[in-house]
Amino acid sequence: MTPDEALRRIAFLLEWRGASPYRVRAFHTAADAVRDLPPGPVDAARAIHLRGVGPVTADVISQASTGAVPDYLARLQDETGPDARAGWDLAAASTGDCHLHSDWSDGGSPIEDMADAARALGHQWAVLTDHSPRLTIAHGLSPERLRSQLEAVAAVNSRIGPDCRLLTGIECDILDDGSLDQDDDLLGRLDLVVASVHSKLRSERGPMTARMLAAVRNPRVDVLGHCTGRIITGRGRPQSRFDAEAVFAACAEACTAVEINCRPERRDPPDDLLALAAAAGCLFAVDTDAHAPEQLRWQSTGYARAARIGLGADRLITTWPLRRLLAARSDRQ
Repeated sequence: MTPDEALRRIAFLLEWRGASPYRVRAFHTAADAVRDLPPGPVDAARAIHLRGVGPVTADVISQASTGAVPDYLARLQDETGPDARAGWDLAAASTGDCHLHSDWSDGGSPIEDMADAARALGHQWAVLTDHSPRLTIAHGLSPERLRSQLEAVAAVNSRIGPDCRLLTGIECDILDDGSLDQDDDLLGRLDLVVASVHSKLRSERGPMTARMLAAVRNPRVDVLGHCTGRIITGRGRPQSRFDAEAVFAACAEACTAVEINCRPERRDPPDDLLALAAAAGCLFAVDTDAHAPEQLRWQSTGYARAARIGLGADRLITTWPLRRLLAARSDRQ
């Protein structure tokens, strides 16, 4: 076991137990810090000087660097039991990620870097979903810029080879009337569309429900992104109010996947709504909403939440082979 793997497993198990998002993120941050360390023993006193590493994570790094299972991890594994270990296997079955951003909108890295990171993780596919025009604060893509991005994605795919394919996509803003913020013909050219509410998040329950129902029933929409819009760290942001039973029933009927957003500050949907969507028969996409390459590694914590409520791989489109994913998209058009 490497320090990186030990730290990621701890983050997964903490998420499984519903620990503070700050604790979960701390272990991901420490894992980022040790990825480039050379093999061999690392003293805890040395590890603690790495950026983002504290006393607890330094001890984990030191013990794992010798090939041992760290005490902290062993204790968590004993406490969480075999179901959590099965959840880790579910995370290992991931084939892709439906939601990531580049520096074409509000991400911090070029498309090439995001594609390389997905390939390094062993993904068979990943979907580039930069923002649509209305989200000007995120430098959303006009139709002209999106057309240019399609050419850029084709160029990246020609370079990275057949093992991993970067799919074309967009995170489309759901407008007030439930329509989508991009040309319909252009949406039809994409491999996958995530639709999310980014404005008027405190609307009344009725209008918000109608808005979301129109979007998830749209055959161009494949995934409903971060459905409540909540933020649970810092100053935070309350979740939007809508008729979740009606929205999730519509998602199940239309085969629109509900996103399990892996960003630590989101954990969206919250546990009660995640269970409600599961009971409604929804499909799910375990997505990182990554804005930087290292954030793609957050995905395992979303699988922890999925496994904890008993979701299997067949309900999680991010475990599907590429052919099945694209066939499902074709069936919806």
